[in-house]
Amino acid sequence: MLAVADSDFRHRTPPELKVMLDASPELAEKWHALTALARNEWICWTISAKQEATREKRRARLREEILEGKKRPCCWPGCPHRRESARKFVDA
Repeated sequence: MLAVADSDFRHRTPPELKVMLDASPELAEKWHALTALARNEWICWTISAKQEATREKRRARLREEILEGKKRPCCWPGCPHRRESARKFVDA
């Protein structure tokens, strides 16, 4: 799920999120107004959950919070895929 080019650890937009963005012009507008790093943090936070039920809840929260104007997921330390020392703890 990573688009890796040397030190580039930005995630590709998952199909489920693309569907959400296509279904909501308001969400898509706010999503595209975020920085690339902020979008990556949301994607990583969403896809990092092991269970689909949790990923579903996170997608719903992503929608709600981005529409409220939030820029990053709360209480998320950041995409571990960007840190060499943390990569061993995540599935790439």
